[in-house]
Amino acid sequence: MNNSTQQPVVELKRSELILCCTAILAANFMNILDTTIIAVALPSITGSLSATPVQGTWIYTIYAVCMAVMLPLSGWITQRYGEARVFIFAVALFTLSSWWCGLAPSFDSLIALRAVQGIAAGLMMPLTQTLLLRVLPKSPSIAMSLWSMTAAVPPILGPIAGGVITDNFGWEWIFYINILPGVMILPIAWRYLLPLGNPGKKIPVDGVGLVTLVLGVICLQL
Repeated sequence: MNNSTQQPVVELKRSELILCCTAILAANFMNILDTTIIAVALPSITGSLSATPVQGTWIYTIYAVCMAVMLPLSGWITQRYGEARVFIFAVALFTLSSWWCGLAPSFDSLIALRAVQGIAAGLMMPLTQTLLLRVLPKSPSIAMSLWSMTAAVPPILGPIAGGVITDNFGWEWIFYINILPGVMILPIAWRYLLPLGNPGKKIPVDGVGLVTLVLGVICLQL
C-alpha cells in the first residue's frame, strides 16, 4: 500500500486521550449551541443596533446559509489541506469571529461577521466526527455516542442560556462565551491532533461544480 494513503498512527496516553476528546466535543458543543442561543437575543440585538425585527432574522439566517454551504465543501477542503489543519483553522476563525461579533458596531457588520462564523462552523462540524473517530479508532460506538450527546444538548440549552446571558450580561456575551473554549481548544489540537490528521494532497478542483453547489445550497436555504 502507498504510504501516502495510510492514516497516521499515534498512541495517546489516557490523559492525552481525555484532553483530545474534551477539546473535540467542546468544539462541537459551542458550534451547535451558537445556532440556537441567538434566538432569544434577537430583540435585544436589533434594538441596540437600530434594526427591524425582519432584518434581525438575518442574524440567524446568514449563519445557517453559510454553514450549509460549507458542509458539502468541507470534504474537498480537508483532503486538500488535512483534517487537523482545517480543524485548527476553523476553531481559530470561529473564536475570532465570535469576538468580533460581540464588538460589532453596526447591524451590517454583525451580519458579515455572522457569515464568517457560519463558514467556520460548517468546516468544524464534520471534522469533530472525523477526528473523534481518529482518536478512538477501537471504540467507534463510544465516539459517536459522545458526539451525539454534545449535539443533542445545545439545541435545548441554547434558548435558556441565551435568555439568562442577555438579561444579566448583555447580548454581546452570547458571542464572548465562545472565546475561552476556543482559546483552550487550540493548543490541545495543535499539540495532539495535528499528528493524527492526514497531511493533505493536491487534488483537482471542479470549479463549475463548486460554484453551482454553492449557488444551489444558498437558494435552497433562502
